[in-house]
Amino acid sequence: MTTPYDKQKKLHFDLTNVGLRAQATAVGLVQLCHELKRANVLDDSAIDRIKDAIADEVSVTAPRALAAKGYRGEIRARLDRLFDGETQVGSADALALGEQPE
Repeated sequence: MTTPYDKQKKLHFDLTNVGLRAQATAVGLVQLCHELKRANVLDDSAIDRIKDAIADEVSVTAPRALAAKGYRGEIRARLDRLFDGETQVGSADALALGEQPE
């Protein structure tokens, strides 16, 4: 993980307290990243840091059974596909069960 665990946990609780766990917020974030990249405000490394922050958050909140070493990598790969906007991400149930995305 790129951010210290205690800092990730604090951010997680702050986000939860504000209510920013909604899918609509996530969709807005992805769209905002697309728009900022298109306007040359964000470069690929900035987008990668954003995806890393998201992957850190998702993996730090995973149930112990899922918090395996490869879980964060799976999340990051799905984020890459999501931010590309051209490949279907697949079911979150598949990730929860440890299956490979289609």
